[in-house]
Amino acid sequence: MSGMRTVLASSGLVGVLGLGYGMWSIIAPGEERRRAIIKNLPESNPVRMEETRRRNALVMQSLKEAAETNENIARGLQGSK
Repeated sequence: MSGMRTVLASSGLVGVLGLGYGMWSIIAPGEERRRAIIKNLPESNPVRMEETRRRNALVMQSLKEAAETNENIARGLQGSK
């Protein structure tokens, strides 16, 4: 009886995994759709990518300046007491 239960549980698990894989293959986009998605990403536009690089550089510069100072800018927003 225990062996039969193991076989049924194993086959049920394999069935559920197969069903999950089948549903995933139906939902997942095809190769053409994947290429269209990649083509429309912001990183594919050189102008937008350069803007992102500049913005990231400014953020990193401000973080570097904040790390080098002893002033606590978070407390500065509330005002000094």
